[in-house]
Order: sequence, then C-alpha cells, then structure tokens
Amino acid sequence: MKTHSGAKGRFYLTGSGKVLRRKININNFRRKKRGETLRLISRKMAVSPGTARRVRRLMPYS
Repeated sequence: MKTHSGAKGRFYLTGSGKVLRRKININNFRRKKRGETLRLISRKMAVSPGTARRVRRLMPYS
C-alpha cells in the first residue's frame, strides 16, 4: 500500500496516535489579523474521530 501524498503533507500523527492538522485562515490577510489571533491559528488542531480513521487509512505506515 502507498501513503497518500496529499494526506502526508496535511496531517501529522503524534506518538500517542492523535491526528493533527493545521488551522485555516493562516495564509490570507495576515497583516490585518491581531498577533493573538495569529498565534492561536498557528497551533495544530486535532481532527474528529471519524476523520482520523480515514486519515490513518491513507497513511498506513505512519
């Protein structure tokens, strides 16, 4: 089985098995956003359990 190349660029698997993703709205109109907002957006976010199951299927060796 191959790892899905789109999924490996978008998702991260932690050591405990969580699937993380980047938050949206980070790249567009950064100058208008407050520093606090940019710091919050730059954090990773855990995906929902159903999505995590699908992502793990796309990344079998991670």
